[in-house]
Amino acid sequence: MTGENLISAYVSDAERDAEASVRPKRLAEFIAQDRVRDQLDLLLQGAMRRGSPPDHILLSGPPGLGKTSLANIVAAELGTGIRVTSGPAIERSGDLAAILTGLAEGDVLFIDEIHRIAKPAEELLYSAMEDFRVDVVVGKGPGATAIPLDVEPFTLIGATTRSGLLTGPMRDRFGFVAHLDFYSPVELEALLHRSARILGVPITVDGAAEIAGRSRGTPRIANRLLRRVRDYAEVRADGVVNLATARSALTVYDVDGLGLDRLDRAVLTALVDSFRGGPVGLSTLAVAVGEQPDTVEEVCEPFLVRAGLLARTPRGRVATAAAWHHLGRNPPNGTFAAETAVAPDLFSVEPEQP
Repeated sequence: MTGENLISAYVSDAERDAEASVRPKRLAEFIAQDRVRDQLDLLLQGAMRRGSPPDHILLSGPPGLGKTSLANIVAAELGTGIRVTSGPAIERSGDLAAILTGLAEGDVLFIDEIHRIAKPAEELLYSAMEDFRVDVVVGKGPGATAIPLDVEPFTLIGATTRSGLLTGPMRDRFGFVAHLDFYSPVELEALLHRSARILGVPITVDGAAEIAGRSRGTPRIANRLLRRVRDYAEVRADGVVNLATARSALTVYDVDGLGLDRLDRAVLTALVDSFRGGPVGLSTLAVAVGEQPDTVEEVCEPFLVRAGLLARTPRGRVATAAAWHHLGRNPPNGTFAAETAVAPDLFSVEPEQP
């Protein structure tokens, strides 16, 4: 393992531990997503009164909004165990059969990024979800035999950031489908105050508001920025996260007033300076910023589009007038969406579907 990879692994473990400590453990502790919380509460209460596992649950939405937390909350509310895996990790139907046959009655199986599950495993999952049975094929060719194995009644919770990639048969087998929306700044402020109490970080109202405004409507980002501002406050200030400390810390960590980081600004700068605002193809833009096309498309673009800074057109990516202004440049005449400005209710609109 290289030094860089070693550092990344260490940071990742530390981040995971810190993130786990602030995750809500019960529905009552989960901030925002009121409609989803109410629907889930009805689903779970009804199942517990009947003494049977609840219907299978599909949670969709952008990364960092609480899908994994909700899966753990469902298991906690039901008082059952939870088995966690991910779609890419299930490469063969035998892998899934081993997981399913190891579940106890009433357990929760959480599959993250379920849209990436292998096709043979997906087909095996159909019978498990409907009939609590799997057919394991032994042997190959004409002599192959299918051995039916019973599976204890369980609840599958699937999470996806790309619900459009789910097949129709898979989606139809979920009894409850919920979409998680981006958080408003007010909701993020409440979340930050809760996280600060758990982490023992003194935080002021304006300090929380400053971090919330730069968190892109995402709790995971808000908690991560809180930990970074805490570090700055403890090392270079008096330990209190206030407005001045938050602004100084986020400047050090290259997070600007809209929540754009180094890569976001690199994409916009390349569009404006190297390609005169576009249009430019995704691959060309990715090469210009030294990143993979998937990274630019899945990490940067969703927020830049929502913020009105970038537009996807049939001819390629285009910087809007708001992007030029955000970089401190005057857009030329005829710039795409010349009147585009960042909406004040940025995080209250429906997220773009893939």
